[in-house]
Amino acid sequence: MKRLFVILVALAGWVTAAGQDIHFSQVDADPVLLNPAYAGFYQGSGRFGVVYRNQWASVSIPYQTVAVTGEMALWRGGVRNGLSVGASVFNDDAGTLSYGTTSGHLSLAYYHALNRAGTSVLSVGIEGGWAQSGFDPSQAEMEDESERFERPKVGYPLLAAGVAWYWQPMADFHAKVGFSARNVNRPNISYMQLDETFMERRYSLFARAEYRCWQSVSLLPVVLAQVQGRHRELIYGGDVKWYIEEGGAREVSLRAGLAYRHADALIASLMLEYDAFLFSFCYDANVSGLSVASGGVGAFEVGVVYRFAKNGKRTKRIKCPQY
Repeated sequence: MKRLFVILVALAGWVTAAGQDIHFSQVDADPVLLNPAYAGFYQGSGRFGVVYRNQWASVSIPYQTVAVTGEMALWRGGVRNGLSVGASVFNDDAGTLSYGTTSGHLSLAYYHALNRAGTSVLSVGIEGGWAQSGFDPSQAEMEDESERFERPKVGYPLLAAGVAWYWQPMADFHAKVGFSARNVNRPNISYMQLDETFMERRYSLFARAEYRCWQSVSLLPVVLAQVQGRHRELIYGGDVKWYIEEGGAREVSLRAGLAYRHADALIASLMLEYDAFLFSFCYDANVSGLSVASGGVGAFEVGVVYRFAKNGKRTKRIKCPQY
C-alpha cells in the first residue's frame, strides 16, 4: 500500500512538473508573475500585489493558489531607464493530502530606452528562487498504521530569465512583447530521487497592445503562448477599457475582457483602476472534456495591485503603460 501510494504521488508530481507550473489566467494584471523582465517597469517607485485562484471546486477539494509580489526601483535615470528588484511568494494546495508547492523568488530587471524619445524600450530580467513540494502523510489512510513516509517533501532551486520590448509609435497606440523561460535548470523533483523526474522548462511568449479608438475608450488585444514539455497553452482574446477619469488628481478606469484558452476554457475578466489601486476579477468557464464532471465550473481569481511613489505621491515621470 505504501509503495503504491508513493508511486502514485511520484507520478502526480511528474505530471505537475510536466505541465502544471503555477500560473494564472490574469496574464498581465501583475506582470512580474509572467516575466521577470517586467519587474519594476511601471509608474511610481514601487508596486505590491496579491492574487488568489480557486480551481475545480465542483469536482473535488479545489486547487487553491496564492501569490504575493513586491517590487521597487533601485535606480532610474533619464527617460525610461532603470534598475529594479522584485520578490514573489507562491503557495499552491490541493486534495485531501494537501499536495502542493510553496516557493519564493527574487528578480532583478534592467530596462533601457532604445531612442531619445523613449518610445522604444528593452528590458531584461533574471530570477532565482527555491521551492518545496510535498503532501501531508498524516491525512493518508494506510492499511498498516505503523507505516511512515520517508520523504513526503522535496526542495529544489528554480532559475528564470526573460526579455521584453515596449513600443509606442504614437500617442494613441502602444504594444509590448515579452519572452521568458522558467525552470531553466530543470531541477529534480523526485520523492524517490529518480534521475528522470524533473521540472520541465516552461517557455512563454506574450503580446499585448492598446489602441485608443475613441476619446475615452481603448481596445486591448492579447495573446499568450506557453510550452512546457509535451504540454501547450494558448490564450487569445481582448479587452475594452473605459477611461473614466484621467489627467487630473486621480486615474480611474474600468476594463472588461474575454479570452479563450484553447480547448480548455472561456476566460472573462473585469478590472477597476482607482488611482494607485488595480482591482481584478477573473472567471474561467470550463469547456474541456472535464466539463461533464465540473458542470462548466473552472476557476475564479481575484487580485489587487497597489503602485506607490516616494513621499506618498504618484509620479508620471516614466509614462509606462498601465498593466
